[in-house]
Amino acid sequence: MQQDDYITRTAQPEPRYMRRDPVVHSPSDSRWNGPLGEVALSSFERDGFLWFEGFFSQERMAPFFEELEDMSRDENLLKQDGVVRDPKSGAVRSVFDMHRISSRFAELTRDPRILGMVRQLLGGDVYIHQSRINDKYGFQGAGFDWHSDFETWHAEDGMPRMRAISASIMLTDNNEFNGPLMLIPGSHHQFVPCQGATPDDNWKSSLKAQEAGVPSQQNLQDLVNRGGIAAPKGPAGSLLLFECNVQHASNSNMSPWPRSNLFFVYNSVENALVEPFAADNPRPSFLANRDTPEPLQMHDPYIDTPVRRSA
Repeated sequence: MQQDDYITRTAQPEPRYMRRDPVVHSPSDSRWNGPLGEVALSSFERDGFLWFEGFFSQERMAPFFEELEDMSRDENLLKQDGVVRDPKSGAVRSVFDMHRISSRFAELTRDPRILGMVRQLLGGDVYIHQSRINDKYGFQGAGFDWHSDFETWHAEDGMPRMRAISASIMLTDNNEFNGPLMLIPGSHHQFVPCQGATPDDNWKSSLKAQEAGVPSQQNLQDLVNRGGIAAPKGPAGSLLLFECNVQHASNSNMSPWPRSNLFFVYNSVENALVEPFAADNPRPSFLANRDTPEPLQMHDPYIDTPVRRSA
């Protein structure tokens, strides 16, 4: 068993402590070899995220949203374990494995502008650990509780180090009314152990309403007192890059406007999964890619190719 530097899911409350991994992983002598300049790298290191309003044009995003609507009517797809329903309305809440379901989404994971930034921040080649759409329909989309992705990926998937980044692309406008993602700036600098053992097959319930792996309210209060809460908002096509240990959440959608965000999780090829650190069995492959990591190669995003959807 690999040494565990981030013990969590404990019987008793444990104090939070400083992370034991760098935030920007590029070596100091090659730190600037990439698309991000000193200001952006410093901002990511300080806050744990970068926001790019209007990164893609809304016209470029339209086919992705149209394909998502087609998926919502695909009865075969909706029966798969990787499709999660809203606990209250029954509407589609999340669709996982997007880069395997659709070639159009797979190509987007290899967009050179995104991949260049991610490689720079993670210090080398990366692969897709997880991909998903999080959907909130108007008037009914439920929220997501405060959590650190790394805490879950470490405990239940066996991700050893904090060396992963999520790229969230807005397929619809994100505004203050339709449940935008909220983050606690600077919270990635500390690891927050969570109390309570991981239930068997926890993923079957946690994808609808997370209970295990949720930080205490006192820890959240302390982190918010230090860093506040940020909620980046902008039009479809905007991009959010956030570090795997940032505490984040989102409210329910109380507006008539849908909120659909695409997430690609990039993990370093040097940070491949091992056995889970706080669960008896690994989660399914659509939640955590356990294949031998193959580095992503850049793809020209403006070359149109046919969409191929698996059953």
